[in-house]
Amino acid sequence: MNIIKIKFSQVFRIDYLFAVVLLTGFFSGYGLANEKIIPEEHKHHHGMVVSRQQAVNTAQESSTIHNDLNSKSKQLSEKTIDHGGMNHQMMHHDHGMAEQNTGDSHKQSVDVQMNGMKHAAHNSMTMQDASMPATARDPHAYSDGYGFGPLGKPKMGDEEYLGSVIVDRLESVTSRGNTSMTYDWQAWYGNSYDKALVRAEGEIETGTFKNSRNELLWAHAITPYWDTQLGIRYDSGKGTDRGWLAFGVQGLMPYWIYTEATAYVNEQGRTSFRLEFEYDWLLTQKLILQPRLEMNFYSQSDPSRGVRDGLSDVEAGLRLRYEIVREFAPYVGVEWTTGYNPNSQNIKPSSIDALQFVAGAHIWF
Repeated sequence: MNIIKIKFSQVFRIDYLFAVVLLTGFFSGYGLANEKIIPEEHKHHHGMVVSRQQAVNTAQESSTIHNDLNSKSKQLSEKTIDHGGMNHQMMHHDHGMAEQNTGDSHKQSVDVQMNGMKHAAHNSMTMQDASMPATARDPHAYSDGYGFGPLGKPKMGDEEYLGSVIVDRLESVTSRGNTSMTYDWQAWYGNSYDKALVRAEGEIETGTFKNSRNELLWAHAITPYWDTQLGIRYDSGKGTDRGWLAFGVQGLMPYWIYTEATAYVNEQGRTSFRLEFEYDWLLTQKLILQPRLEMNFYSQSDPSRGVRDGLSDVEAGLRLRYEIVREFAPYVGVEWTTGYNPNSQNIKPSSIDALQFVAGAHIWF
């Protein structure tokens, strides 16, 4: 009977353990089935996938560790610590020394900083109050007036003084079997804003000046392309020599049309106005066609100089030049002129029209 009881109890224990194992497996499978899996794109927020079962186990472990710590803390609190053998005076002395050392070091640091500030302020006041040497440079002054050593003071490009001579026309003129020579040149010297300008134009026939116009002007730039001019003009050659006061403008109109517009007045009350246009049409980089137009207006006629009132004379020409170099360009051309004939026997002054062939050179340096 006892043997049967023992066997029965052993069988019962085996069945009991088997049932426990089955239940454990069932609940484990249920937990895995309901495990919350974090999507791949959200893993960086959580660091890892945590199942419900792992969370429960972690909570149980944390509770066990907390209970162990509480029990150890209770045991330590029940133990008595003997403070009688400790040297409390030495502890208080060390603590005081530490505080004193800390205070002293802080005080020394503050004193060093304050001394440095006082020293800097003292030096600043000393430098400001002390008299500056005679050769010392004012730190608040600009460098204008001080030397630049052996190189000299630098200059801007528009401060340089330059000069140039431009012979616009130096040509031989052939008309009706007669040959003469015509010149038109100007020279200037100065900077970009103010120049001294000499301008001359005339005609030489049989070795004498048939007509000559000479001007001495002061030119002042008012824009990058225009100069105002003020000066004097003197006419010589055949007839009566005359002097004029001149004022006008010279420059480039839109489309690069070279323009001279000058008004004149003399002591007899005569007035005159001269207008000239030129344009360089580049057929190539070296072959240039230049149309030219010049007109002269007078308030009074002057038969001795072949001048009539109103539009006295007109010159319109066309020249083709070839630039061997930029400074020298020979040319050929044709020009039409009209002027006043003082020897006419008509009541009204008659004009002289002429077609002229020209050949010459354009020079500048």
